[in-house]
Amino acid sequence: MAKIKLLSPRLANQIAAGEVVERPSSVVKELLENSLDAGATRLDVEVEDGGVKLMRVRDNGFGIDKEDLAMALSRHATSKIMDLDDLEAVATLGFRGEALASISSVARLALTSATDETGAGWQVMAEGRDMEAELSPAPHPRGATVEVRDLFFNTPARRKFLRTEKTEYNHLEDVVKRLALSRFDVAFTLRHNGRAIHNWRPGVGQAERERRVAQVCGPAFMDNAVHLDIERAGLRLWGWVALPTFSRSQADLQHFFVNGRSIRDKLVSHAVRQAYQDVLYHGRHPAYVLYLEVDPATVDVNVHPTKHEVRFRDGRTVHNFIFSSLHHALAEVTPGAMLERERAEAEKIPDNAAGQMSQQSAMALSGRSFEQPRPDGDWRASYFPAAMGEGVAEAQPQGYSPATGGGYAPSASVSRLADIDDAEGEVPPLGFAIAQLKGIYILAENAQGLIIVDMHAAHERITYERMKTSFAEGRIQAQPLLVPATLAVSEKEAACAEDNPDTFAALGFELQRAGPESLLIRQVPSILHGAKVDQLVRDVLSDLIEHGASERLGQHVNEILSTMACHGSVRANRRLTVPEMNALLRDMEATERSGQCNHGRPTWTLQSLDELDKLFMRGQ
Repeated sequence: MAKIKLLSPRLANQIAAGEVVERPSSVVKELLENSLDAGATRLDVEVEDGGVKLMRVRDNGFGIDKEDLAMALSRHATSKIMDLDDLEAVATLGFRGEALASISSVARLALTSATDETGAGWQVMAEGRDMEAELSPAPHPRGATVEVRDLFFNTPARRKFLRTEKTEYNHLEDVVKRLALSRFDVAFTLRHNGRAIHNWRPGVGQAERERRVAQVCGPAFMDNAVHLDIERAGLRLWGWVALPTFSRSQADLQHFFVNGRSIRDKLVSHAVRQAYQDVLYHGRHPAYVLYLEVDPATVDVNVHPTKHEVRFRDGRTVHNFIFSSLHHALAEVTPGAMLERERAEAEKIPDNAAGQMSQQSAMALSGRSFEQPRPDGDWRASYFPAAMGEGVAEAQPQGYSPATGGGYAPSASVSRLADIDDAEGEVPPLGFAIAQLKGIYILAENAQGLIIVDMHAAHERITYERMKTSFAEGRIQAQPLLVPATLAVSEKEAACAEDNPDTFAALGFELQRAGPESLLIRQVPSILHGAKVDQLVRDVLSDLIEHGASERLGQHVNEILSTMACHGSVRANRRLTVPEMNALLRDMEATERSGQCNHGRPTWTLQSLDELDKLFMRGQ
C-alpha cells in the first residue's frame, strides 16, 4: 500500500476546483460575488465563446493592496472572516478563500487592482502552474479586474464535459441575472463576443426595482405579479409573486434570496409549493422573485461548496412564515384588485383616438351603480332555483325576449342596464350579468368592458373556500337523507368507511356498513346536497384510502374537500337566471382566490372596450 504524503499545491487546488469551478458560469459567479463583497457599485462582464475562451470582470470596489495580490491567489486566504464567530454569522457572499486559487489552477488568470484613484495599479498572473504568481505594475483605476482565459486548458478531461457555446453562455447569463436581482443598487453590463447584451442601471426606489425585475424576468412577469412586504418575529419577506394564471411549464422563473444570497433550498421550495397548492394547475410551476431577510446568526450558509444551499436554525418557523405570507398574499388577489391593477396599468400608456373613446365610455360607466337584488335565504338558492336533488325545470334566461317581425326586442336586463347613467354609486368589479352563453359562460358588463365567467369553475372555488372554512371551524353542516342510499363498493372501501366514522363525520357524511360490499349513505354535507351522491362518496373513499386516515389525512384534507366541492358545483349546461348569475358574481368578488378554480384554471377574464374596439377596427 502506498505511503501517506501531502498533495502538491497544484493538485490540491485542482481538486478544490472540481468543487468550485464546474463551468464558466461558476467562475463568473465567484468573481462577481467577490466584487460585490468589495463594495462595487458597477460590474462589467465580458465573455467570449460562452466564457471558455475569455471571462473578464471589472469592478469599482475598494481594490486589493499590492502586498496582498499574490496572497489573494493562495488557498484559504480571505479578508472576510477572522475567527469562528465570523463564520457563524457570515454577512458576505464569499468567505472560503478558495475561488481565485481554484480558478487559477485550471485557467490562465490575471488579477489587476488599485486601491486609489492615482491609476497606479499592480497585476498578478498565474497559469495553472504550482501557484507561483508573477507580480508586475499595471495602470488601473480604483477597483479590480479579473481576466480568466482558456478554462480547463490544462485539464482536457474536464473540458470535454463542457457543452456548446450557447448552453454555456445561457448558464453564465443566468448567473449574472440572479446577481442583478440580488443587488438593485449596483449597475451591471454584460457583453458576449463583443456584442452588448445587457445594461442594467442602478436604482433603489420601488419603480427602479420593478424596472430591473421586468428587464431580467420579462415585462409579462411584472404585469402578472403581486408585490408583498411582510415582517414578523425578526423575519422579513418581500418581493414579487406571479398570479397562478402566470404559471410556467418549468421551474425556470424562480428566484429566492436569503440575505442577498441566491439559493435553491428544499424547505423554501416546499413552502412556496404549499402556498400555491390549490390555485395552480397540475404540472405547472409558480414564478417568483422573493427576498428573505433573517439574522445571519440563524442561518448557516457553509453547508455546500458552491453556497447554493443553506440551513436555517429554526426551519419550521421559516417554513411557516414563508407559507403564510404567500398564502395570504395570493388570497387577497380579488377580482376588484386585479381590475384596478389593469386600469392603473392602462392609464400609464397614452391611448389613441379609439382608446380614448373607449376610456370615456368606461368612465361614464364608472362611478355609477345598478343594484340587482340578491335572493334571500340560503346562499344555495342563488344558484339552484329548485330544491337540489329534485328535477329543475329549464327556464328561459331572464334577459331573453323574442321579438316579432324577425328582429329582437330589448331584453329586461339590457333595458335596466341602460338606466345605469341614472343610478348612484359604483359598478361592482365583475359588473352585472347580461346573458349566459351555451349554459357554460356568464357574460357580464362592468366599467371596463365585457366580463366572461366560467360558471362551474367559479362556483367550484366558492364552494371549496366555504368548505375549507367550515372544516377548519369544525362545523360542516350535514343533512340527513329521507331515504338512505345504498352504495355497492369493494370490501376494502366498505372497511375504510366502517373504520373511520369520525373522519367521515368531520366531512359531513354518515355511512353505515350494510354488508361485506355495500354501504348505506344516511347523510351528506348540506352544501353538497343534490350532488351525485354515489360518485361523490366513491371519490372520497378513494382519497381516504390513498392518503390514509391517520395524521396523513390532515395533510391532504384540502384535496378531499376539493373533490367534494367539484361534485357540488354548478354543472355545465345548467341554465341560470340573471339574479342567480349576479349572485354568483358577487360571491366571486368576496371569495379568496376566486380568480382560479381548485385545479388552477382561470375562472374569469376581461375583454376591455379598447380590445373590443381594436377587434372591430373602431376609430381606425
